[in-house]
Amino acid sequence: MTDDPSPAFDASVPHSARIWNYLLGGKDNYPVDRAAGDKICELFPGMVDVTRHSRAFIGRTVRHLAGEEGIRQFLDIGTGLPTVDNTHEIAQRVAPESRIVYVDNDPLVLVHAEALLTSRPEGVTAYIEADARDPESILEQAAETLDFSRPVGLMLMGILGLVQDYDQARSVVSRLMEALPPGSYLGLNDGTSTDPAYVEAIRRHNASKPAAPYTPRTPEQLAGYFEGLEMLEPGVVTCSRWRPEAMPWGEPPEVACYGGVGRKNG
Repeated sequence: MTDDPSPAFDASVPHSARIWNYLLGGKDNYPVDRAAGDKICELFPGMVDVTRHSRAFIGRTVRHLAGEEGIRQFLDIGTGLPTVDNTHEIAQRVAPESRIVYVDNDPLVLVHAEALLTSRPEGVTAYIEADARDPESILEQAAETLDFSRPVGLMLMGILGLVQDYDQARSVVSRLMEALPPGSYLGLNDGTSTDPAYVEAIRRHNASKPAAPYTPRTPEQLAGYFEGLEMLEPGVVTCSRWRPEAMPWGEPPEVACYGGVGRKNG
């Protein structure tokens, strides 16, 4: 998500989607993004763990919703640059007929999404260009692909920290969930203020005037996004500990990124 809706992109300014791509080991980034990512990691060496556990959380969320909850439609806002195991790949692996709409407003993401985010023949994958702060536009365009009379899995992964005003961020979530029928789910994660080193790294990153500054929030603020929803266990927790796969060496470490999944019942 950028502040500029223009179709042009500026390779001289670090961008969150490209930095994230770099930290995940991707190649769709520029020197300015790699420099920004390296600076964040220098200040906060745990940043790579944050990105990897956040990505793994997304995968577990989609697998759970498509598998155990039977969700066949996903609205993924703040897509970021395609990597491996994107939402449609995971969902359609479980249910090939799944329909997925990706939303972003970064033109570089648009170029890659059109080339790489391709659906299985039984399902549908669509991409729309819109800003996360404009839920009405998102809903209007997504309705061309998704049936809002049937449950939807709304994915807001690492995107709401780019909405600087917390009340506005909550309003966006509320409006999107309001448009979805009972039986829909909200899957959400974001960077948190739980680690002072992470907070300081993000503060310095924001001081470099990136395309969109990022705002870590408290776990309690993240829980506020789920108001009125039935939380799935274990609630809002560090991403690494949300229904992790069993490991022989014990519980995974906490990271400065929390997430959860909630169900709309009425």
